[in-house]
Amino acid sequence: MAVDSLDLGVIVAIFLALVAYFTKGSLWGTDSSSSSSASKSRSSRDLIDVLNQNEKKALVLYASQTGTAEDYSHKFSKEFQSIFSIPTMCIDLADYDYDNLNEIFDKVDDFQIMVFFIATYGEGEPTDNSIEFFDYIENECDDLSNVKFSCFSLGNSTYEFYNAMGKKCVDQLLSKNAKLIGENGLGDDGRGTMDEDYLTWKDSLFEIFKNDFNLQEHELSYQPSLKCLESSNQSMTSSVSLGEPNSTYINPSNDLNKFTNGPFDHTHPYLAPIVKTKELFNSKERHCIHAEFDISNCTLSYSTGDHLAIWPSNSNQEVEKLLDILGLTDKKDTIIEIQSLDNTVSLPFPSPTTYETVLRYYLEITGAISRQFLKSIVQFSPSIEIQSKCLELSNDKLKFHELITEQYMNISDLLKYLSNGDGDLKWTNIPFEFIIESIAHLQPRYYSISSSSLSEKDTIHITAVVESEFNEKLNKSINGVTTNLLWNVQLSQNKIQDVKPTVTYNLSGPRDLYKPFKLPIHIRRSTFKLPSNPSIPIIMIGPGTGVAPFRGFIRERTIQVQNGVEIGNNLLFYGSRNSKEDYLYKDEWIDYSKTLGDKFQLITAFSRETSQKVYVQHKLMDMSVEVNDLLNKGAFIYVCGDASRMARDVQQTLIKIIVKERKTTETLATDMIKNLKTLNRYQEDVW
Repeated sequence: MAVDSLDLGVIVAIFLALVAYFTKGSLWGTDSSSSSSASKSRSSRDLIDVLNQNEKKALVLYASQTGTAEDYSHKFSKEFQSIFSIPTMCIDLADYDYDNLNEIFDKVDDFQIMVFFIATYGEGEPTDNSIEFFDYIENECDDLSNVKFSCFSLGNSTYEFYNAMGKKCVDQLLSKNAKLIGENGLGDDGRGTMDEDYLTWKDSLFEIFKNDFNLQEHELSYQPSLKCLESSNQSMTSSVSLGEPNSTYINPSNDLNKFTNGPFDHTHPYLAPIVKTKELFNSKERHCIHAEFDISNCTLSYSTGDHLAIWPSNSNQEVEKLLDILGLTDKKDTIIEIQSLDNTVSLPFPSPTTYETVLRYYLEITGAISRQFLKSIVQFSPSIEIQSKCLELSNDKLKFHELITEQYMNISDLLKYLSNGDGDLKWTNIPFEFIIESIAHLQPRYYSISSSSLSEKDTIHITAVVESEFNEKLNKSINGVTTNLLWNVQLSQNKIQDVKPTVTYNLSGPRDLYKPFKLPIHIRRSTFKLPSNPSIPIIMIGPGTGVAPFRGFIRERTIQVQNGVEIGNNLLFYGSRNSKEDYLYKDEWIDYSKTLGDKFQLITAFSRETSQKVYVQHKLMDMSVEVNDLLNKGAFIYVCGDASRMARDVQQTLIKIIVKERKTTETLATDMIKNLKTLNRYQEDVW
């Protein structure tokens, strides 16, 4: 039978999509420079070959999901190399094979140590880049008796499986006869002590290196692995990066329509039009933005319960502040070329670029400051007085926490504070290479998707509270990067002029790439999913923006009912401060009830409407009979929101409900909850 032109076109399209998927973009020019891992531009996955070729004698390996473990691993690698003069290579666990891991100490002359930085993702899961490594050490590896290693684990104690993957890494390596040097460092983001946990672990490990390894210690000094060269050609050519997500988007002569086929991921986002935004709060002080991203013209897709990653930029005010204190305001548009001085270190973003571009689009300039960072800038102090102040503050943990950490200072705030507020004093001694290597890369922010892929195939909805809190000591607002960007979009898109945002942004983006109202996005798959059987009942607990994924769940079940599908009961516990100010999607729940009838019940808790504060866990306890009945019918439990208090309180309340309604002990009730988690009937999406 002859194939008509339409059929042929479909076949060709399918073929091209398959090629794009299985080559993972290698045929259409993915940007290797967007990754800080050196090996992505190298063909060899053999660690021994690469170590020998580059004369490296130590190895730092990271498992990172959001960039934090990667950032710590690079800091450690540079400091270790500087202090002990041992050439060190820092790598992404996904970039190499490990079948000869046990041979490294024999086949690389004078090889010293492997140091792992292992983050735990979600509920005790490996990061995406470490899945194959864990599969190797669990299932394929027999003996690692030659291996000497250290490990720093990054986790959150508010989660049940605190630092599960770091502990698992250590246990697996030890079970294969590897030797642990020092202790497994446990970094706790839940208590806000990650930096201090790291410094304590690192200092202890360095003492072991000095005493047991007989390594000679040298004074810490900055040894750049990158070099910045100012260009004499100041014309803005098409090859200069002005903040594009990667090099694929730089040339303005390119037809951007060809960037609609993906694949889209953490290295290559989709430039999604924001087709609708609206304010959800009825308040002058607080704001919450509902935003809808159009994906109808691309191959990007999502499932209900997934997360949307938004690639942000820094505000005009923060960029200008840092340019000023570094003495770069007049040179902000100067073209700089960044070169690698180490074959194992790739460029962290496209080059050539400009000073302003780096600070606006590529570095986390509003992030928290660590004592280690303060120690590292001592050498660049503009005066003896400031140098003494740096040393004193960096060596006093309590004082640093009180004056810097608790005040949410970023790098600009810190440099200004050290300069005693002298606006004329600039830190021109700090090499820009140091800024690039010492400040973390600006990372995407993740939001629970509040739409349903069944009812909204072509759009992705998110719900985000604008983070802005005035700091009296600094006389400035502490602002969330992405939420304030979304607020700026909402005000501009809806032509609202009587409300002034705390900070402003360049909404047009590099070369007007984000005009009108686009942002780079990608999807992060989640295990936070509805039961595959729609007839199974669900219990949802989500105060504040924790209700976002449950809006998606209810929208999905509404469509299912309209399609004639039999669904289970849906019990939603939602809480906010005030029913008249921050009751999210208030009118929508009424509409859903009209379709779902007695299959949907919304229980609200407004904490500031009565003299006694009422939270979702209180309402949960009030409904103990109904909750227990649904659990007996096989209900799934979903909790979304604050991990540190709400999620824990909800779990304890559920244990109390089981004790009360089933006349059992707290121990047995706790075991029942743990079993529900094991069976995936108790799911959490918490932060």
